Amino acid sequence: MDSYDVIANQPVVIDNGSGVIKAGFAGEQAPKCRFPNYVGRPKHTRVMAGALEGDIFIGPKAEEYRGLLSIKYPMEHGVVNDWNDMERVWQYIYSKDQLQTFPEEHPVLLTEAPLNPAKNREKAAEIFFETLNVPALHIQMQAVLSLYSTGRTTGVVLDSGDGVTHVVPIFEGFAMQHSIQRIDVAGRDVTRYLRLLLRKEGADFHRSSEFEIVRQIKEKACYLSANPSKEEAAESEK
Repeated sequence: MDSYDVIANQPVVIDNGSGVIKAGFAGEQAPKCRFPNYVGRPKHTRVMAGALEGDIFIGPKAEEYRGLLSIKYPMEHGVVNDWNDMERVWQYIYSKDQLQTFPEEHPVLLTEAPLNPAKNREKAAEIFFETLNVPALHIQMQAVLSLYSTGRTTGVVLDSGDGVTHVVPIFEGFAMQHSIQRIDVAGRDVTRYLRLLLRKEGADFHRSSEFEIVRQIKEKACYLSANPSKEEAAESEK
């Protein structure tokens, strides 16, 4: 298969979120794989049958065994801070458990947060070309792709994910860099605050695996109040 044939293959799309990573093939209705963007390592290797020191768990297995694992996110506030773990996650995407294909056979579209440092983009390109050997790579801002998905090329995108919240004005498909507003407060920070509130009530979730329990509590039990003062007053009257 020559280089032209490879580039003409169906591209792989990787939505590289701080909390959840999604991947699939371009043109399909939904991602083929979706799992938390973290890496787990055994806390006590003797507890886990067949686990050796240095074993790494990613994806559904990391979720399944998270109570026995030390959990680490390779991304914080939309920026990769552990490239070795990030590379492991990307390699796992192509494994028999997920996309079941070879990276060298498909071009890649990789998403990134707004105002991502240039050195991070360069490092990502280095891994995809030199380690994964992909034939082509395009890195695009998540907000621009979100707007494209609605059939528009001009608009304002407000995106609050797990690691970062940003507002991006876009004109004719181009993000207006000078007008982008970004704050490093997002879903993971809300989870941390909920953990603090629970700790004040006597429930201590200090382990990395227990942090995931707090996140699930947040997603299942919490909601956004339109009038917090009114609800607090009503609650105090009970």
